[in-house]
Amino acid sequence: MRLDKFICKSTNKTRNEAKRSIRFAMVKVDGKIIKSSTFDVQPSQTVTLDGNEISLIGERYIMLHKPEDMICSNIDEVHPSVLNLVNIPRAFELNIAGRLDVDTTGLVLLSDNGQWTHKITSPKRKCSKVYRAILVSDITDDMINELETGVQLHNEPELTLPAKVNMIDKRRIELSIVEGKYHQVKRMLAAVGNKVIELHRLQISDIVLDDDLEEGQWRYLTEQEIACI
Repeated sequence: MRLDKFICKSTNKTRNEAKRSIRFAMVKVDGKIIKSSTFDVQPSQTVTLDGNEISLIGERYIMLHKPEDMICSNIDEVHPSVLNLVNIPRAFELNIAGRLDVDTTGLVLLSDNGQWTHKITSPKRKCSKVYRAILVSDITDDMINELETGVQLHNEPELTLPAKVNMIDKRRIELSIVEGKYHQVKRMLAAVGNKVIELHRLQISDIVLDDDLEEGQWRYLTEQEIACI
C-alpha cells in the first residue's frame, strides 16, 4: 500500500496532510525516514508518524446509545450527526445500520463493514428490532390484535408484517417488528388509532442496548454480538 494511503487509512489525516507529513520527514518505516509518498508499505513493516506507531484501522463494530436531537447521518445537517459522539479515527467512514428519527432514542449499530450492516437493513433478512413506546392514549386489545395481525399504512400497498406486542402498562408497550419502513412504529400506532409520544429502541436481532450505557455513550461489540447478525 502506498505510504500516503497507509497514513490516511490509519489516522484522521487527509491525503494532502499525509503527503505533507512525509515531505517534512515526520514518517519512518522500520526506523528509516521515508520521503516518498509512493513508497510501498509491506504488512510486516512498522510505520511511525511523528514518533508514534500507526497501523491500519481494522473493521469496527459499535453499539451507540442515541440521544434525542441527533440524526443518524454521516454528515451534520439541521441537527448534528451521531458520528460526532464516536471519538475514533475516521469515524465518518462508519455505516449506520438501522437509523432512528431525530426524536427517537436508543440502540444504533455502526460498522465500516458494509456487508454486515446490509444484513441488518436488508428487507430479505427480516432482522428483528424491539422498541419501547409511550402512547398518548390507552392501548386496547383490539389495537394489539391489529398490530399482531398486520396493519395498513398510508401509501403502502400491503399490510405490515405481524408485530409482537408486550404490554408494560396501558400506555407503555414493547413492539417487535422485522421491517424497517419509514417511521414504521409511529405509523403503525397511528393506523390503529393511537399515537406515539416517546420512542426508544431496545434491541436489534440479539444485540440488546446495555442498561448502563448512558445516552451519547458507545462501546465496541463483542465477537458474539457481531456473529449474531
